[in-house]
Amino acid sequence: MSDTEYKDIIHLSRPVSKRHPKMSLLNRAAQFSPFAALSGFEEGIQETARKTTHKRELDDSEKNLINEHLTQLAEVLATTKHSPRVTLEYFEEDDYKTGGAYRTYTGPVKKMDLYKRMLVLADDTRINLDDLTRVDILF
Repeated sequence: MSDTEYKDIIHLSRPVSKRHPKMSLLNRAAQFSPFAALSGFEEGIQETARKTTHKRELDDSEKNLINEHLTQLAEVLATTKHSPRVTLEYFEEDDYKTGGAYRTYTGPVKKMDLYKRMLVLADDTRINLDDLTRVDILF
């Protein structure tokens, strides 16, 4: 191929469309950006790597102490109008994997539902009484 073949058009400017506006450099670059061939793969790896803890079994002395504190809490809830403040440690099961995590909550308790065996916190979070590992009433 020689330079003489295109001598008649080499000096002309690039054609511009009247219907389509010129594409921005950002949009042009996006056409060539890498893509995730396995969408969700990275999230799946992170989920698999996330650690959970197994719920430990409490011994009798720990269970008795929690029951004493829950009895005191029930009395305070029955005799006063205000919500008592507590510090709770409890096990929360994971929604996706076996096991879960231990959580700590400090704040007011709205009510104790003995029929459903639940503590209802001020933000309407419900904690199963069987998942409690520590109960401290803050006076």
